[in-house]
Amino acid sequence: MQNRRFTHLRQATGLAVALLLALSYGSPAQRTLRQLPDKLVLTQGQLQTLELGAPLRLSLRSGDVAVAASDDETLGDVTLSSETAGTSELLLSLMGVLPLRRVEVEVQPERRLIPGGQAIGVALRTEGVMLVGAGDLNDGMSPATLSGLKAGDVILRVEGESIRTSRQLSEIIERAGERPLSVDFRRGGESLHTTLTPRMDEAAGVVRMGAWVRDSTAGVGTVSFYDPATGAYAALGHAISDGDTGAVLPVGEGKILEADIVAVQKGQRGAPGELKGSFLRDPQVLGDIRRNTVLGLYGHMDAPPAQSLYPDGLPIGLRSGVHTGPASILSTVGVGGLTEYAVEITRVNPQDAPAPKSMVIRVTDPRLLDATGGIVQGMSGSPILQDGRIIGAVTHVFVADPQQGYGLYIDWMLQEANTL
Repeated sequence: MQNRRFTHLRQATGLAVALLLALSYGSPAQRTLRQLPDKLVLTQGQLQTLELGAPLRLSLRSGDVAVAASDDETLGDVTLSSETAGTSELLLSLMGVLPLRRVEVEVQPERRLIPGGQAIGVALRTEGVMLVGAGDLNDGMSPATLSGLKAGDVILRVEGESIRTSRQLSEIIERAGERPLSVDFRRGGESLHTTLTPRMDEAAGVVRMGAWVRDSTAGVGTVSFYDPATGAYAALGHAISDGDTGAVLPVGEGKILEADIVAVQKGQRGAPGELKGSFLRDPQVLGDIRRNTVLGLYGHMDAPPAQSLYPDGLPIGLRSGVHTGPASILSTVGVGGLTEYAVEITRVNPQDAPAPKSMVIRVTDPRLLDATGGIVQGMSGSPILQDGRIIGAVTHVFVADPQQGYGLYIDWMLQEANTL
């Protein structure tokens, strides 16, 4: 009897010690507990693989999600999938004995988009004019600086008149002479007011505000996707920012235009390359620009973009199912037109709220490496495909290594597009 009690006690003690070791702070189980969200979101048919670690088990409590364990039980990995939209509940446990956490899985109906990859020209006129720098006048004083204006501020109204161009602003100042002017401006998301008193620039013989402003910009980028249900599109994957201040340019009005890539400057370590496009000589308007955000450009297109590779579109893949490994991007980098290139996703960043730099990709396709050296300016917005789904878009290149760059989850891009 005593031997039996001792055996049971030893087994219980061994289990307790195993549990403590498994749940120690640096253990794989603890890392899983810290990183596994309380809710996973998938689309119908999308696979989600979770690397749990051997002591952890995931089982279905309710719903239709299929939970398939890895053939190698020492890994503890599971794959989730469902062909039915709805909500399921899973239970995460230690060795199937100790309950640790409940995980909700939302399976959304399949959504198909037309992937982009087409080069576009971008012509944007700002809302108001942006102050990009101050210039001292005769005695070393800038009227704009004295009024409290700073680089990055957007001047919206002067004397109650809405400002749309830098020329219009100059004309108002010239008419006013050296009398004080009421100025409404925006700094970040805050609306502010000040009084600006222009001064005579004796060297030039004209009245000035002592600042440089910008009212428009143009460049080349890439379409990420087009939604045939709404006519909305996404492009670039990052904001169009002022080159001097780094501030995001507010949209007054803007257009995207059909563009041809006429030259490629290859990327090198420390020197990002560039696609050089032509679109202003005979502009063919494709759509408008309604939003310019840190997550890209958004607006409506007059018609679907020409898509030779996937004319019927592709389903989306939400961030829960994005994983490291092989993927591809669609891009137009030369006379070959729209082409699909092989890449590898080397890192996936867990994100619970919209943010850039969702994943890291590395170009592996010899054709693209030979043509561009990797990722170059102008390729931003190129859609990223994995497992037959659109999962996001290219955003930035690594300056120190043009073969690598960041990607953005399509989840965040769809949230922006849905607000149009």
